[in-house]
Amino acid sequence: MLDAHLRPYLDPVLGKLALPFVRLGISADVITIFGGFVGLCACAATALAAYDVALLLLCLNRIFDGLDGAVARLTKPTDFGGFLDIVVDFLFYSLLPLSFAISRPQDSFAAAFLITSFVGTGTSFLAFAIMAEKRNAPLETPPGKSFFYLDGLIEGTETIILLALILIFPTWFGVLAFVFGSLCWVTTGYRIISAWHVFGKGY
Repeated sequence: MLDAHLRPYLDPVLGKLALPFVRLGISADVITIFGGFVGLCACAATALAAYDVALLLLCLNRIFDGLDGAVARLTKPTDFGGFLDIVVDFLFYSLLPLSFAISRPQDSFAAAFLITSFVGTGTSFLAFAIMAEKRNAPLETPPGKSFFYLDGLIEGTETIILLALILIFPTWFGVLAFVFGSLCWVTTGYRIISAWHVFGKGY
């Protein structure tokens, strides 16, 4: 929901930050992989209950996640780069709640519910994009993205805010997970209904 509103402000900043990487010949894929490694370190810190360290690493991970796209736009975006970016992001979004289940076993059920909710938003996100591409649907790809996707109540920005909040307030993980997970299911339902209107009527 917030992604489209923030992009006009973030893209110019990321574009400037990306220039040194382009000059040094550092590819977008390398930045994606390094950002993924930072994300794994954030998950490890979470599992060890080092939440302050994990929060710092989360911020770094998100910076690199924005930089890879900015570098790609300044050089040459590739299909593999878009694929890699999505895979790394989705794995990180799932591994961090799993890491919370390790550090706070009493919140394991909440972590499982949140991860399952992420599966709902993730699969509806990707399935819609696949069907849109397959049918050559007359849908416009958002600026800076590799393919068209359907927006929703819960997107990347909202997920980042959640992850930051659970690291700042770990004892509130259960409440935050159930509230956010429920909103994820609203998004999944919205996407299913939207897919019916776009694809289910034979368009």
